[in-house]
Amino acid sequence: MKIALLGYGKMGQAIEKEAEARGHEIMARIDRHNLEERGALASSGAEVVIEFTHPDSFMENARIVMDQGIPMISGTTGWHAQREALAELVRSKQGCLVYSSNFSIGVNLLFKLNQALARLMDPHPQYDCFIEEQHHRHKADAPSGTAVSLGKQVLDGLGRKETLATEELRSRPPRPEELSIGYVRSGEIIGYHKVSYTSDIDTLTIEHRAHNRRGFALGAVVAAEKLPGKQGLIAFSELL
Repeated sequence: MKIALLGYGKMGQAIEKEAEARGHEIMARIDRHNLEERGALASSGAEVVIEFTHPDSFMENARIVMDQGIPMISGTTGWHAQREALAELVRSKQGCLVYSSNFSIGVNLLFKLNQALARLMDPHPQYDCFIEEQHHRHKADAPSGTAVSLGKQVLDGLGRKETLATEELRSRPPRPEELSIGYVRSGEIIGYHKVSYTSDIDTLTIEHRAHNRRGFALGAVVAAEKLPGKQGLIAFSELL
């Protein structure tokens, strides 16, 4: 498969290594120094674009790629307030865009465990739920997209929680219906996510800790390999 990388920082370079190890060819490497080349992705021969950039540039990147008729894999987070506009863009171009807050296979298994655990804990109101995450100091959004995804899954399965709470809790305690999400930004932490249920008697926890970026990179390449014949706005978990 012929792949263009849109975003060539640590993640882009990790994706390049995984893609080449699996026999794929990198046709373009684009970062802030050569953004003008985004308009020539089709002429590079790229069959798919893998994009890990910044939420502020995500929609522009998506428009440029969709205009060229190339399917796109995106691991950028922090753009979901624009989801409807993105869905309309993909529909209007009859394109394909696969997204995820986290392309790690392990994290996507955590998502499944999280959904099941929330349903199991719903009949047990003595347990309160909270989420914690940790990332490196360079990360642009907080809480992480993965933590928000985990939180929304808990809200779907745990009737006593109705909303997510983060910044509000700087000045007051959480309300019973709020799901608290805490975060840390420090050093070069790759990624850590934890969902806990705690009572007066005990605590039950599921968690995922990334040891390096290979898991995220491999998942993005696997997503690209599954793209042929697909159309629309698709969550990576659906592809899996």
